Amino acid sequence: MNTSVDRKRISIFLAFAFGIAWFFGGLLYLLVTRPSGGQALTPVQQTLSLIFLTVGYMGAPALANVLTRIITREGWGNLWLAPRLKQGWVYWVIAWVAPGLLTLAGVAAFFLLFPRYYDPSMPFVQEQLQKSGVTLPFSTWALFWLQTVQAILIAPLINSLFTFGEEFGWRAYLLQKLLPLGKRRALLLLGVIWGIWHAPIIAQGHNYGTQYPGYPWLGILAMTIFTIGAGTFLGWATLKAGSVWPAVIGHAAINGIAGLGIILSTGEPNPVLGPTVAGVVGGAGFLVAGLILLLVPWKVPLPEES
Repeated sequence: MNTSVDRKRISIFLAFAFGIAWFFGGLLYLLVTRPSGGQALTPVQQTLSLIFLTVGYMGAPALANVLTRIITREGWGNLWLAPRLKQGWVYWVIAWVAPGLLTLAGVAAFFLLFPRYYDPSMPFVQEQLQKSGVTLPFSTWALFWLQTVQAILIAPLINSLFTFGEEFGWRAYLLQKLLPLGKRRALLLLGVIWGIWHAPIIAQGHNYGTQYPGYPWLGILAMTIFTIGAGTFLGWATLKAGSVWPAVIGHAAINGIAGLGIILSTGEPNPVLGPTVAGVVGGAGFLVAGLILLLVPWKVPLPEES
């Protein structure tokens, strides 16, 4: 592993990761967000939004990784694509299961602090069932836990198709370039970078909407706080496993269960606070986990060339 910070490659990588993503963020604004005016999206707009976000925006860091290696003639070593299950299988398991548990912890914390937004009758679920004309043969709580278990066990497999683009860039490339700063500084800095990278889509209402006090700056700040916590967890799993795949799975698991708190909520809670994991309180589980990983000493097993 390099002992000095490779500022040239970091700068080129960031230029691509931000430039490509924010280009697609601009297309999203011009072709979807502005024309819709906050109304329901047409089928064409929904398709464009899906392509711009999942392919263009989320794929930008992976493309930045590849382009930086080509332009700087870095080569293809240390891709961190080898699964390394013998070395890191336990971190695969942790990355798969822990996001669900941390999300539940954040949801519990939010409703304990803001009980007026908690509704055990699950009005959101009831509304969706009424619209679809479906009558459940069991309680809504049974459905809640069924969906939770499904999100924990199955969602990481499906969502990994989309989260690979980010993780192959952030954790498999930029993290190792920042490691000469020390793993704590590297994880913190990467978390901040990752949060700011989301700024254009946060400003367009993703994750938090546009009707909260301090829009859009508090939304960008809340996202950055979340990415510091979640990014530290994903970076830890990557470094300990010597592979990017635990981060891909962990990120996919987060996306699969991020909105769990909405099912139990009523009224209009401040989205910057929760109940989704993107809120400061709703994401408290990840923030605490990240803080522990930053404070408690742990060693990084150096990965072999991959």
